[in-house]
Amino acid sequence: MVRQIPPAGVPMRPLTHTVPAGTRMWRLHQHRYDATAFNPTLAHEFFRGSRFDATEKDPYPYLYAALDPVTAVSEVLLRSVEFDDVTGERLVPWAQASRYHLSVLRTTAEFRLVDLTSAEGLAAVWQDAWLVDCEEEDYAKTRYWARLIREHCAGAAGLLWQSKRCRPRPALQLFGDRCGEGPLRTEPDATLRLDVPADVREVNALLAPLRARISLPEEDL
Repeated sequence: MVRQIPPAGVPMRPLTHTVPAGTRMWRLHQHRYDATAFNPTLAHEFFRGSRFDATEKDPYPYLYAALDPVTAVSEVLLRSVEFDDVTGERLVPWAQASRYHLSVLRTTAEFRLVDLTSAEGLAAVWQDAWLVDCEEEDYAKTRYWARLIREHCAGAAGLLWQSKRCRPRPALQLFGDRCGEGPLRTEPDATLRLDVPADVREVNALLAPLRARISLPEEDL
């Protein structure tokens, strides 16, 4: 568990992973927001917010996504969801899931991401698995570390790490201030709406190997 103050006077040399132009990504987002819109909301330095959200100390718009649909859904909907005693499944209420769309994006440019998916990549930023696995009470520290990585790797357009909820598949965050104009385009015909039962069934087929599913409206009656 690396909670130390970062070494002083030593250059950080992060490992990077290049995401080519045309790479397909998946994003689970609330339907009131455009699929390609970066989140401009700044987290408090110490309270609330997600693992790598921007703060007032380093303000920039950001976007969380994944390289496969199961990870994109799991990162948002399977946080702290317990397995049911009767079914042995993790059940996500439809009322919660129905606020979201699962969208497919493609990158329009090449992006270089700081690679945190391995022990070597984490060590390169003076960290270990704590950075990507810790719980919410440590998120103020992980947000600080994201800021530190940005300071030391000015050419990086985002972060790549191993999803805690869909291991060993990667999740990612893009830095909106380093991705240029129009970095993503959407594939509207591939969108799955989680307020539509037929689309929910498609998502449930993806989640079935993880022993998870979204309830359907008729099941909530």
